Amino acid sequence: MSSLPLLTRVKEDGVTFALTRRGSSPAIARTSPTQEARMPNRAPAPGEQYRFHVDMGKCIACKCCVVACNEQNGNPATINWRRVEEIEGGWFPMTMRASLSMGCNHCLEPTCLQGCPVDAYSKDPATGIVRHSADACIGCQYCTWNCSYGVPQYNPERGVVSKCDMCHGRLSIGQTPACVSACPEGAIAIEIVNVTKWRESIDTSPSNAGLPKNDGSLSTTRVTLPKTLPPNATPVGVTNVVPEHPHWPLVVMTVLTQLAVGAFTTIWLSQLFGAAAHLGTAALASLIVGGLALSASTLHLGRPIHAYRAIRMWRRSWLSREVLLFSAFSGIAGVYAAVLWFGLPGGGYIGALTVAVGIAGVTSSACIYRVPSRPAWNTPYTLLQFNLTAAVLGPLFAAVVGGGNLRWLAIGAATMASAQFVLLALRLFRCISSDSLELRGTARLLSTVLAGRLVLRGVLLALGAVALPLLAAGPQLLTPNAPTGSMAGASVMVAALALATTAEIVGRYLFFVSVVPKHLAAPYIASASEAS
Repeated sequence: MSSLPLLTRVKEDGVTFALTRRGSSPAIARTSPTQEARMPNRAPAPGEQYRFHVDMGKCIACKCCVVACNEQNGNPATINWRRVEEIEGGWFPMTMRASLSMGCNHCLEPTCLQGCPVDAYSKDPATGIVRHSADACIGCQYCTWNCSYGVPQYNPERGVVSKCDMCHGRLSIGQTPACVSACPEGAIAIEIVNVTKWRESIDTSPSNAGLPKNDGSLSTTRVTLPKTLPPNATPVGVTNVVPEHPHWPLVVMTVLTQLAVGAFTTIWLSQLFGAAAHLGTAALASLIVGGLALSASTLHLGRPIHAYRAIRMWRRSWLSREVLLFSAFSGIAGVYAAVLWFGLPGGGYIGALTVAVGIAGVTSSACIYRVPSRPAWNTPYTLLQFNLTAAVLGPLFAAVVGGGNLRWLAIGAATMASAQFVLLALRLFRCISSDSLELRGTARLLSTVLAGRLVLRGVLLALGAVALPLLAAGPQLLTPNAPTGSMAGASVMVAALALATTAEIVGRYLFFVSVVPKHLAAPYIASASEAS
């Protein structure tokens, strides 16, 4: 009978086995030197925290870390708390490819924590680990945009977000995280970092030194780059951009809230300039639109039953501020509508407060999307775009419900629509002329797969906010004292409002689907976010 191969190898290596009696003292488990090098032998001291160290020179892209992480945490295959990305560069024939494994970076100033409206994130003061509470999470997904590395992952089956917690349970009993243990090459390790010295290193180190740059959150992960990393190294497939998720509930919510704010602003201005007819009716109609918009916003949440929690962190989260301001806007606007309906005094002051709170709410909505991880959103143009939507749709809605002089409402809508066209051109030119891979990716999407919808948006806006309103107000434009409108003119204004609203919905859809997020390697490899 032939011997087993394993037994033959053991004998050749000179290893022997010894039997022990049952009940005798067990042998003390000893960690191999390789495993010891992957885990510090002490806990962090004050001013220190744990961090990951990733050696790209050792990583072979086997993705054992990804599998081990998913098995340890029970995640489905579509949700990966740890990801492995390929980086390639060079010039023929001297080319190279390396791999970068990355999970949560347990940042010093985590943007996921700062933006969360329900305080579902916490940073452990003893270990520095950034943890997420699924019980507190409402599934708003704001953190998935706010993180420069795309670490938080939304689980649609559970309706909450989840992320890497450095296997804190294993760390607490002296074991290494699953990804660290599973790596056959020792490419991932746990280290202790001095927070003050790390901040200084980030500020003074050059790009491509294995330290994060301009990530907005101060990642603690240390990356050892390959010694021969070419200067043009970029992530594989980084230019193969695809449209993002449209987030239809947010499309509807943002457009309709802006319409309501624009309508109340128009009603208030009409009141100031002496218009009195139908203002109460116009205000009630605007209030109904605002209510529908706020109701639609809950459809975006994974756990809408807990939507009330979103107001909790208004001191630091723009999402909480948006919820707070629009809730206040609804209440004040209701009072203003009642004052106009019953002809009570003080309408001018209440209307001014309604407008101020409404504009603040629209601005807060825009600030939600001004995050460094989404360059196409992170611009003052976003603030202008959201407020211009209100300025375009508000006069049209007021004209339909009879809340002002048709002549001036038509001129106002056409003027604001013209400004919207200028803004659209400026945004597109910014993307085309930029050296950023993300902005160029946005331009590529808008000029290829989304080009038809971009043209459609422009045509609908020109018809609905410029041509038809001016056509309906034609007699008054030529003769200011001409009779106000007819049934035909009213029908034209209804069509104009429908077309303009559709144009803004298409525009907001393009806003969401055309954005290209930063690659997780961009803060560590400058060329990963720069066009060659």
